[in-house]
Amino acid sequence: MADVASHRARRELIRRLLRTHLVSTQEELGELLKREGIDVTQATLSRDLAKLMARRVTLPDGGTVYELEDAKTPKGNALDGVRALVTTVDDSDAMVVVHTVPGGAQAVAAAIDGSRPPGVLGTIAGDDTIFIVPNKGTKPTRVKRDLLAVWKKGIAS
Repeated sequence: MADVASHRARRELIRRLLRTHLVSTQEELGELLKREGIDVTQATLSRDLAKLMARRVTLPDGGTVYELEDAKTPKGNALDGVRALVTTVDDSDAMVVVHTVPGGAQAVAAAIDGSRPPGVLGTIAGDDTIFIVPNKGTKPTRVKRDLLAVWKKGIAS
């Protein structure tokens, strides 16, 4: 019989991943867990998602992602606090580019660096532009999606 503590730890990790990433499929979730050193079957993921009462929701721009019933942006989240400064988020083959209102890039970059979102190696900020370098093995598209998940309202992509 599997250890109850390992079930709890795995489910807590799944909660954290679903809150910090836009996860569209169980396969994507399995890959994120694998990066954390946890290898699970699709059947186990399915049971864990059901136990956590995760549901699939449709995004405004199309597609679906898993969401937890209690999903809310934490109060005091530094990234949420700088949302009004961000005007656009785009990605290239190698990095993510965030445009801000004039003078806003330093504050947004500091919030990104301070919150240490998964997949972000670091930032370089000018006056109104930020270059975000993803970690090795992390696609810029993923970093963009994760940031946009926090900054959902009113930001062009």
